Amino acid sequence: MGLTARIRTRDGWAVSHAVVTVTDMTGTQVLRAEADPEGAVRDGTELAPGAYTVIVTAVGYAPAASSAIVTASGRAEVGTVTLARQGGAELPPPGPWTIDPAHSSVAAVAQHLGISSVHGRFTEFGGTIEIAPDDITKSRVEAVIRAASVDTGNGMRDTHLRSGDFLDVERHPEITYRSTGLAQAGPDRWTVHGELAMHGVVRPVDLDLAYLGTGADPWGGTRAAFRATTELHREDFAMNYNQVLQAGIAAIGTTLRIELDVQAVQGESLPAA
Repeated sequence: MGLTARIRTRDGWAVSHAVVTVTDMTGTQVLRAEADPEGAVRDGTELAPGAYTVIVTAVGYAPAASSAIVTASGRAEVGTVTLARQGGAELPPPGPWTIDPAHSSVAAVAQHLGISSVHGRFTEFGGTIEIAPDDITKSRVEAVIRAASVDTGNGMRDTHLRSGDFLDVERHPEITYRSTGLAQAGPDRWTVHGELAMHGVVRPVDLDLAYLGTGADPWGGTRAAFRATTELHREDFAMNYNQVLQAGIAAIGTTLRIELDVQAVQGESLPAA
């Protein structure tokens, strides 16, 4: 007898801090129960037969309400209740997440000779994500990239990119990004406002972020996936070198398209190898 329910996010994860309130048809509260760590609610309070309203709330999520009919057995089986992020926007469960470099990529694309693209990546980086529980827009991200880890598949070009003409890695070994705010751009899309420090220059840079979902990994952890893009202009970061060909075409384009594919592991550190 009593109330049973399962509280889940849109992608199927337990909402362990959910609260279920049951009111009768007069609006009087007759039962209040909290979900366990698995998002399950089991309360043995016997309810009189009749119609009730079930309201599920959780910090950071929009409330959900439904009707329930209690039979002569005194049971109310609510089933699975899916909670949406406040405002309809989705992000992973609140708390700390750690970027996994082994399953993430930081890539850049520049135009070459006006007719093709040069693709590069940074192979050494790390970072943290903090999903705020109360106000999701206060979530934070910080990342550090080793500038010398740039790799375009061409050793001579990579050496030039590490030089004073471009990244100047001897004087500026790290590229850092720190978010300053988060704004909803759709149900699973966000604009991350932040500051990028590169080549001794700090500039505001926005990331167009898509949240791809959350799931279990083979090592017993929980992972969240994101994809983010932005465009940078080299001159904004005092990288003004260019070689202009006879036709007036720049050898290397001044605009860089940045493409980030990120997996983050729930927790304050990566699992031991």
